[in-house]
This record gives sequence, C-alpha cells and structure tokens, in this order.
Amino acid sequence: MVNTWQVQQAARTVSQGGVIAYPTEAVWGLGCDPWDVLAVERLLTLKDRPVHKGLILVAGAMEQFDFLLDDLPDIWQQRLASTWPGPITWLVPHQGRLPQWISGQHDSVALRVSNHPLICALTALTGPLVSTSANPAGRPSARSRLRVQQYFGDSLDGVLGGALGGRRNPSLIRDLRTGDVVRPS
Repeated sequence: MVNTWQVQQAARTVSQGGVIAYPTEAVWGLGCDPWDVLAVERLLTLKDRPVHKGLILVAGAMEQFDFLLDDLPDIWQQRLASTWPGPITWLVPHQGRLPQWISGQHDSVALRVSNHPLICALTALTGPLVSTSANPAGRPSARSRLRVQQYFGDSLDGVLGGALGGRRNPSLIRDLRTGDVVRPS
C-alpha cells in the first residue's frame, strides 16, 4: 500500500536537493534528482562510488525516458517496451543528453522502468531518479531499513518506508545495442 503523504514528503526532499533511501524490487536504493549535481555528488560520496562508473536511472513509466528514447531505432524501442516495467536494466545510448555525473565515462546510461508501487508513485512526482543500491562500496546491498540506518545513520535526508518487491537479486543489466548480458540477475 502506498502512503501518499510519505511519497509527497520524499518527492519534496528530492526536489530540494536531498538524497533519500527507498525500497526497490530486491534491495534498498539511494536516490536523488539526476539533474542536481550537488545531490549526485553527495550520493556518490555517501556510497564512496567514483563518478566515472556512472549511475542507474529509474522511472515508473517508459514515457519518462522519452527524451532519451524517442529517436532510437524501432527494434530497440520494441525491445525496451517488451521488458518494461520489469527487472531489466538496459544500457541505452544517451547521445550526450545526460550530464557526465550520471553517465560517467560511458556513451550509454543504465535505465530501468520499475513496477514497484512506491517507485511508480515517487517518480510520477519527481520524474526519473538516480537509483543505486543503498550500501557503501564493497558492502552487501541493504535488504532492510535497519541496514540502511546502520550504513548511513543520519546522513540521508529522508527514507521512504515500505516493503521490498519480493525479488532475491538486483535487476539484470543488458546492453540495448547488442542484447548482451552485462550483469546477470
């Protein structure tokens, strides 16, 4: 069940440059506004993650990525549409439409359209969000709100409480251009 007030508070925190934790399909995630460089830099610092690796963006509807997908070949758009929403993250050519603090050193960006009700409700208010696992580099992904608290204490600006989506493993990552699996689920 989605608590509308909590989702609105989380969206407000994101819009004000905050970094939040929220449940995803398999693990807890950290998120922020991908267009806010200071928020992204803070998120990367919290995770001890280098910017050159790039970040995943998550949305609740494929249309939220239209600015990246509109002029892709039909076969690629069909590939995306046949798997979204769902537990597949696709590496999609960004064509210079995203800042380097999101894409890192890559000419593609990792995109996922989730069917998790909290992510859908949140991104309906915020647009796409950065979505990275809620853990410091080298540590296991958080599978509980308690683990998020243990990892980050009071360093986060908010936590959108809720249940994980029931998957055991994070999303499969595939390259849209080749169809190759980059990270198995």
